[in-house]
Amino acid sequence: KGKVLRTMTKAPLWTKRFVAIILANGLLFTSFQCLLPTMPMYAASLGASGLELGIISGIFGVSSICIRFFTDNLVARLGKKKCLYLGLFFSLAAAAAYAYFISIAMLTAARIIQGLGFGLGSTFAAALAVDIIPSSRRGEGLGYFSTSNAVAMGIAPAAGVSLLTGLGSDALFGFSFLTAALAMVCAFFSNESLSAIRRTRRMTKTKVSWKNRFFESGTGFPAFFTMLFGFSYGSVNTFVAMMAQEAHIERAGLFFVVGTFFVFATRTFGGRVYDRKGPIWVLLPGIIAYAVAAFIIIHASSFIMLMTASVFYGTGAGLIMPSLMTWLFNAALPERRSNASATYYNMLDVGTCIGIIGLGSAAASIGYIKMYYFVLAAMLIFLVVFLVQHILKLGAYQRKEISHV
Repeated sequence: KGKVLRTMTKAPLWTKRFVAIILANGLLFTSFQCLLPTMPMYAASLGASGLELGIISGIFGVSSICIRFFTDNLVARLGKKKCLYLGLFFSLAAAAAYAYFISIAMLTAARIIQGLGFGLGSTFAAALAVDIIPSSRRGEGLGYFSTSNAVAMGIAPAAGVSLLTGLGSDALFGFSFLTAALAMVCAFFSNESLSAIRRTRRMTKTKVSWKNRFFESGTGFPAFFTMLFGFSYGSVNTFVAMMAQEAHIERAGLFFVVGTFFVFATRTFGGRVYDRKGPIWVLLPGIIAYAVAAFIIIHASSFIMLMTASVFYGTGAGLIMPSLMTWLFNAALPERRSNASATYYNMLDVGTCIGIIGLGSAAASIGYIKMYYFVLAAMLIFLVVFLVQHILKLGAYQRKEISHV
């Protein structure tokens, strides 16, 4: 009887606003991800040098990180929904500009604009989602919300390459423009709650240090773990095809297809487990699964082994990423959720950049297969620090309980 009563009184999750913000976020990521592998190809066709290709690829992430330093100023003046619109507008403008900008300098400028748009859009889509999701179902809701990222990351790059090679650059940029425009339409239905607007207004009265603009106060451990995971995640995504080539394994592109399926599958239940039992019940198996994936990649000598690694890769990523996002949001004050969202994406981007640059340099000396020992080491560090942190936190809680007896 009690179980039935709890089910009947469970806060609704699948509201119109929640569906709208999921679609807006997924379309934003699609608009960006379809250009991720194709922008260097397009720039090379315009005669860009190796250095210019590196700048065009990297400047996007730099501008995304920089705009998040001003999250507090923007949300205080505009509110979360208008900030989301601003980010989507920048993405829309950049997609339109790509079709007309044919010099490397102008292409770089458009890339900066899109980075600003993605930095704002991703930050405030997540911040709005947290306000929309009932607090009792935050882990579950963010798990579903983040599936839109995973689907975009699994489908959009392949779609972008197909459009560029099959129909040309105009079709590619038109697709990016269209998805950004549809994201704006969906964002229209993701209204802020009155309580969230009041919290935003209260936040304007509090001065925030530059340190906390980048690294939200009270989010130390989840932010550190997010950066560490970004180091591993970005490296796998970037270099697994080259590792497969070194190991003479064909059809490596299916690694991401299989991985995306398991990312989606695990996110449908991982969030519910998080809400009921806490982060260790989701993060611990996720870390182990991802470490196993790195171990199998190192020893992979066949297509079957690589696909097995993909299963563990998708399972680990599907459990870890939404859990870290939920943990980080829960660690922040309600009125600081916009900056908590900025912290999550900044730490993920910083970890990814460090991993790609550092491990890419290492691979030049030791090869792509051996490079994955560093990914495995990062996940083992993640595991050890997480367990130590959990044990210390549990010990502090028990001492507090004893002191009250």
